[in-house]
Amino acid sequence: MTAIARLSLTALDCPNPHALADFYSAITGWPVSPDSDDEWVYLVSDAGATLAFQRVDDFRAPEWPGQQHPQQAHCDFDVADLDDGEARVLGIGARKHDVQPGTTFRVYLDPAGHPFCLVLA
Repeated sequence: MTAIARLSLTALDCPNPHALADFYSAITGWPVSPDSDDEWVYLVSDAGATLAFQRVDDFRAPEWPGQQHPQQAHCDFDVADLDDGEARVLGIGARKHDVQPGTTFRVYLDPAGHPFCLVLA
């Protein structure tokens, strides 16, 4: 099948794009683009696709696993060691979610409340 397009980025709504970009920059090692502004911030990725963060003034964090205000997307990050990865993301402001449905991955919330997972690679 011939591709129609190439994924360039995934954007997350949030109240503070710079703070959330710094959080995900610490996870991925990708720097924040100098072309970013107060409304739209993105990371410079060497992996092709990247992450971006856009300001939403009345942002409401998703609730997972609830359905009242469900998540519509989440990021998975591969790690070699779940305990080490957990210590490192907690150290930069993540919160471990109360619901942990698996053993080869762990669910966290970023500082704006978006769920993301660390997955044993």
